[in-house]
Amino acid sequence: MGQGRVLATAESCTGGWIAKVLTDLPGSSDWFGYGIVSYSNPAKQELLGVSAVTLVEHGAVSEQVVREMAEGALKQGNADVAVAVSGVAGPSGGSPDKPVGTVWFAWAELGDEGIRSRAAHYCFEGDREAVRRQTVAVALEGLLST
Repeated sequence: MGQGRVLATAESCTGGWIAKVLTDLPGSSDWFGYGIVSYSNPAKQELLGVSAVTLVEHGAVSEQVVREMAEGALKQGNADVAVAVSGVAGPSGGSPDKPVGTVWFAWAELGDEGIRSRAAHYCFEGDREAVRRQTVAVALEGLLST
């Protein structure tokens, strides 16, 4: 991370894997603040402040929800940067508009002008493990440009 900034994660489909990879690094306590695993919709609402209306209108695997997750992670404490992920890792749970492998990402940053965020959508190939592994890699890559 560097620059005295603190990172937070808000994870659904990865179940804490992003936080695990980050905390595998020696010295991560200098820049990793916390990780929130919000696997269920009620957890997304209670822990991250995701709107019930957003969940109903767009579903948990959506740009709107991951943006609210990332912004909620920033608001939980002293983080300056957050990454959020929500997806359909499989092997079941997919739908025609959100097939297995669909993952939404959001990266949020707290700056002088408030919170700004960006989102991205991927549809990964492979089994549950492969989808989750690819999700972790993309989340980390996105942090490099935040």
